[in-house]
Amino acid sequence: MAVMKVLEILSESTQSWEDATKKGVEKASESVRSIRSAYVQDHSVTVNNGKVTGYRVNLKITFEVE
Repeated sequence: MAVMKVLEILSESTQSWEDATKKGVEKASESVRSIRSAYVQDHSVTVNNGKVTGYRVNLKITFEVE
């Protein structure tokens, strides 16, 4: 039987929401083993002088507890 745990993180990129998701999963995997999935809960952007300057995602990372 597998036991799973969920970790919530916020990740940001200047390129895209997809890049923010990728960076968030890669960074989480540096300290969390056995990541099974990532769920994008929310999307948002940062704006400066009327222009989008950053893409943010709120991720729920699911991993197996060892």
